[in-house]
Amino acid sequence: MTHVMHASELARACAEVMRSNDAVIGHLGLELVSVDLGQAIVAMTVTETMVNGFGACHGGILFALADAAFGFACNTHNQRAVGQHCSITYIAPAYPGDRLVARASERSRTGRAGVYDVTVAREEGLVIAEYRGISRTVEGELVPGAKAKGLPQTVDLSR
Repeated sequence: MTHVMHASELARACAEVMRSNDAVIGHLGLELVSVDLGQAIVAMTVTETMVNGFGACHGGILFALADAAFGFACNTHNQRAVGQHCSITYIAPAYPGDRLVARASERSRTGRAGVYDVTVAREEGLVIAEYRGISRTVEGELVPGAKAKGLPQTVDLSR
């Protein structure tokens, strides 16, 4: 049975499914701030357990933050999507106590591929890292039978 929802409502429902099944988000203290079709904002505060040998936030933690925002954004269409390729450029360090915000935006979504940009910045605006993720849709939905009102529906995966 098909359930039709507004796009933003569907995006939130998809994000809730993902959040409830993702142990890393809770372990790192990541917070889903907002989500909408093709967009997501995830935040965290850098703790002492997240620093590298130079006392700055470890690059892997910054990548995880950006990757979480990417994951939420590319799954807002209720079509399961995974990362196919991701890269990150580190611009400035972050330190314990810094509140970081990762803003993901869909740039393109054609066929089974999507392109997403994520900016990780301190809450006051200093950019810490830029991330680009390429998604690939796979079979399945996050919210079975749900469709977004007035938008193109799922891509034919049989090709």
